[in-house]
Amino acid sequence: MFTKENVRSDSMSYRGNRKTRRRRRARRIWIRLLLTNLLLLFALALALRAGAVLSRGETLKGEGATEANGTKEVDGRGGGTPGTVTSAAGKSKKTEQWNLILVNPWNEVPEDYEVKLTRLKNGQAVDSRCYPMLQQMMDDCRADGLNPYICASYRTMKKQKALFADKVRRVLLEGCPKDEAEDEAAKTVARPGTSEHQLGLALDIVDADDPQLETWQEDTPVQQWLMKNSWKYGFVLRYPPEKSSITGIIYEPWHYRYVGRQAAEEMHNKGLCLEEYLKEREEG
Repeated sequence: MFTKENVRSDSMSYRGNRKTRRRRRARRIWIRLLLTNLLLLFALALALRAGAVLSRGETLKGEGATEANGTKEVDGRGGGTPGTVTSAAGKSKKTEQWNLILVNPWNEVPEDYEVKLTRLKNGQAVDSRCYPMLQQMMDDCRADGLNPYICASYRTMKKQKALFADKVRRVLLEGCPKDEAEDEAAKTVARPGTSEHQLGLALDIVDADDPQLETWQEDTPVQQWLMKNSWKYGFVLRYPPEKSSITGIIYEPWHYRYVGRQAAEEMHNKGLCLEEYLKEREEG
């Protein structure tokens, strides 16, 4: 039998249960928000830590530059932590000086060659030992009102293989006979294992106002400056026009190789390419 007291009791019990459910629901929502905030804080901490790691490596200065094929490279603003890379590419005679290792169509990168790299922004890298002089050269060039940038530097064997395969494909499309395609491609792109870029000592440096890798690059203000001054920093124009029969590479007025200040000065004063310089040293 229902009485007023029973109804009142049931009503109070219902209201109490409803309040309990509300409290429980509010507690669950609060817990979810707390967990969400903790996860956000953890993600933020990871991001800040990653940023700190990257910032510790930013030692280069300068502006970024876009290569003709659209990839972004820099000679500055974004150096990184050095790493050790082993490049195995074939057999060659060892030299006692790392900066004078000879790599050309007849001399491959030594099988046990190892290089410690200083990484530049967007993946570019150079041998850590030549990095300080490279940065000094780029800074001084800019101080004279010019705008140089690096469009190629260290390459892995995998990268060199891809570049060479692509060049072979292109010469085939141009009508070159299949049995001649690799030799034709090698005139402008080094066969894997025979590229100085695999040493981490070679760089392609161009004028930001005319970044094309063409012979007219020699007439740009940046190249005029580099051809005149690069030897002071230990770099030489590796493939001069009159030395192609010796270097085995066509004229490239953008390809610079670090050989050290002493060697660069002597090569500059005597008009020698690296092959001639090493031969003269050996005979002397």
